[in-house]
Parts: sequence; C-alpha cells; structure tokens
Amino acid sequence: MQTRDNVLLLFSKLPEPGLVKTRLSTLKDGVFSPEAASVLYHCMLFDVTETCMAAFDELEAAGADADAQDVYRLMISTAPAENLPRMEELFESSGAWPRPIEFISDAGASFDEHYDDAFRKAWKAGADCILSMGADMPALTTDDVTRGFRALHELDDADEPGIVLAPDQELGVSIIGWNRGARFDHQGVFYHEEGLTVLPAYIRKAKAARLAAKYLPPVPDVDTMADLAHAATVVEALGYCAPHGLGAWPHRTARALDELGWSEIRIMPNGLMDPRSHLDA
Repeated sequence: MQTRDNVLLLFSKLPEPGLVKTRLSTLKDGVFSPEAASVLYHCMLFDVTETCMAAFDELEAAGADADAQDVYRLMISTAPAENLPRMEELFESSGAWPRPIEFISDAGASFDEHYDDAFRKAWKAGADCILSMGADMPALTTDDVTRGFRALHELDDADEPGIVLAPDQELGVSIIGWNRGARFDHQGVFYHEEGLTVLPAYIRKAKAARLAAKYLPPVPDVDTMADLAHAATVVEALGYCAPHGLGAWPHRTARALDELGWSEIRIMPNGLMDPRSHLDA
C-alpha cells in the first residue's frame, strides 16, 4: 500500500513571560501581567496541540479503507535552537500525549527565512504534504485541520501542485500549506517591503507561479486585546458545543480566561446604529 506522509508544522515560542503575547500585557497596550500573558499562550499551545491530534484520529478513521495510506505527524518548530530542549521538556513534564511529537528549531534572518527553514526540514524528513499554523489559535477546531489536509489531498491526488490557506481575522493567514510538487516558499510574504499584507502576498505569489489554491474558512488568532475578546466568546461557544459532537475544545484556555476574569465579555452600548424608528413603529 502506498503511504503519504502528512506533517502538521506547528510554530511556537516557549511560553516565557515578556517574550510571548506582549500585546496582551502591560509591556505594550494590554492589561495582563507578562506572566499571565505567557500562561494564556501556554494554554493555547497545549489546546492547539490536542486539537491537531484529535484531527489526526478523525482523518485516519475516515481513510481506513482507502487504497493509499495517509500517516500524520505533528512537528513543533521553535526558535532559537537553544530553546529546543526546553520545549521538549515542557511537553514531557505535562504528562503523556496520545501521539508522538517531533521537535525542530527554525532559524533565519527574517520571519520568511524562519518559516522556510522549518519547511525545508519537514520536506527533508519525508513530508509529502505540509500544513502549518501558529499556536495562538484557541478557536481552531478539528474540522479546520481535517479540511486543510483534505484540500491538500485533493491537489495531490490530481497531481496538481498547489497551496491551501485560511485567512485570519486581520489581513493575514492563520493556516498555510502545500504539497511537495508546489515548490513554493514564504519569501516576500511577511513584513512586505511595499506594505502588502500576508494574505494577498501569498495569493499573488501563487498566481505568479501558476499554482492552484484551495481556500479554507478563516481561523482567528490572538495577538491583541480585541483579538482576545473575540476569542473568549468563541471559546465559550466551543465549550458549550463540545458535548454535542464537536470533540476537542480549548478547555485549558477557557479555564485560564475564567481565572483571569475574562470568561464573560461585555461591551458598552452602541448608539451608532442606523435609525429604525421607521421600521419598528
């Protein structure tokens, strides 16, 4: 039976105070201490890991009778290289995980080069399809992951080089990946010299290379306090939906938000709506 090697490349920093999610902290324009912001990121990282592993179970169960066998691996990439043992220890000390995790480090002079370095290492390790994302996405569901790999498989089964991508909530991309035949890269995508944002930068690179592209539903990440407010409402919804067929959900992030007093989001009344007196009379 032919085997296809699928790698989910998860980019993550160590959850260190003052070095992660600083825009949520008082170091910048957030409200949390650097320690609390790092705890939130730690919870997101473990929740995203658990969701990805649950998605692998679903994908393998759905493909059990297929002619070709798909195998799935989780590869966590961190930087700098000296943090690699500490990242491994972070997961090992948390207890047993249902699947093995591979750890690598990424390096380079720019964000683009860091991403490309990790992709190169995953290709060298035997990947046929790579789906990549960050760890700051508590709204990620197993369906987002399974859709991403199924889109890659549609391209791969058709021998069509191409990319798959999901936008985030603010001009960027939360999930990006491609099959081995695409020979794509991240150069010129992040911090574009002419101010082009990440989503159109990827699309225009794919267009220039005449690659196919599969669109995935948006998945929000968390960088700012506004992002976190939205994420908190989504986390609450996911928690309620979990027993009704959702499966994995960000329970660690939910608990952290509750302990920080951010499990319920309220906003000031908004008087800027269009007039309705002519409709509601």
